[in-house]
Amino acid sequence: MGTEDKINNKAEELGGKVKEGLGRATDDERLEAEGRADQTESKLKQAGEKVKDAVENVKDAVKRKH
Repeated sequence: MGTEDKINNKAEELGGKVKEGLGRATDDERLEAEGRADQTESKLKQAGEKVKDAVENVKDAVKRKH
């Protein structure tokens, strides 16, 4: 996972937290739900990138053994 991707995903997650909090504070259920959705999307992206990293690590380990 590239550093830029990590930063973008974390920024998206934090933005979602802000949206959720703002929605809660203003009683805007739609904004609150959008914030939760943004956080979920960001976490899924982060998980996907971690899987990619793990696959690359396995590939590298196999190459070193052969």
